[in-house]
Order: sequence, then C-alpha cells, then structure tokens
Amino acid sequence: MKVVVAADHAGYALKQLLVADLHAAGHEVTDVGVHAADVPVDYPDYAQLACDVVRYGQAQRAVLVCGSGVGVSVVANKFPGIRAGLCHDPYSARQGVEHDDMNVLCLGARVIGPELAREVVRAFLAARFSDEERHRRRLEKLWAIERRLYREEAVADLPTTSKPRG
Repeated sequence: MKVVVAADHAGYALKQLLVADLHAAGHEVTDVGVHAADVPVDYPDYAQLACDVVRYGQAQRAVLVCGSGVGVSVVANKFPGIRAGLCHDPYSARQGVEHDDMNVLCLGARVIGPELAREVVRAFLAARFSDEERHRRRLEKLWAIERRLYREEAVADLPTTSKPRG
C-alpha cells in the first residue's frame, strides 16, 4: 500500500520508527517530514503536506504524528476527502476504516508507546471499508456535508483574523 507519513518535532522519533516498520512490511512510503527533531516546527505545515498526498491520489493512507495527536487530527479534518481519526488503540484504528472509511491515522507520540503505536498502525493499514449499506449511507451523508460546506466556503468571504465567523 502507498502510505504517506508526517510529523512535527514532537512526533519525529515515533515517525522514524513507524517509517522503518512500514518499509519492512513492504509498503511504499512517502515521508514528507519533518526530517529532524531538534528544531520546533508547526504541525499544520506537515499535516497539510501529507493530506495533499492522499487527496491527490498519490497515497491511499496517511499516518500523522504530533505530541498529542490532536493538532494533526484537527488540521487533517479540514481537508475535503480526508477522514482522519485520533486512535491510540487497534480497535478504533480498525473500526475507523471499516465503518467510516478513515484514510488518515493520527497518533500522539507523547501519549502512546512505540509498541502500541506499531499495533495501531498495523490495524489501520490491514483494515478495509466494510461497504455495508449502513456505512455507505453514512459516508454519503458525510460527503454531502463536505460538498455543501466547501461550496459555501468557496463563495463566502474568508475571515482575515482568527476571530470566529458568525
């Protein structure tokens, strides 16, 4: 499987371990960074790089790592076509793919240990969408929300500050 990985400085060491595991398992891996842990970086920059690789069909799945996993999860879910989940157990990683067609796994390097992270990634990559009617129906509803919101966003004035709209 084609897998893209990304991390910020806090997730660098775990990302490196996972990249080695993915290569050893025969996956085609694209590592979009970071490539060192000694300089703090902004997680949105790297999460965006990985999500774009998935969105444009250059990888089927992504694994994103930051300190808690929350930041990369928030960023990833801003992109149309991305269904990201923050998972720290194999059940959630597998179920997220089987029921929700999750294509991005988010991990918190300061939350999960390396052995459990390996298990979670294996479960995520081994899982397949169930294609059951109830799951397809829910996915269709998600896509309808995306189409509506992104169409509205395309014609709306974007805020120039960080103040919430509305």
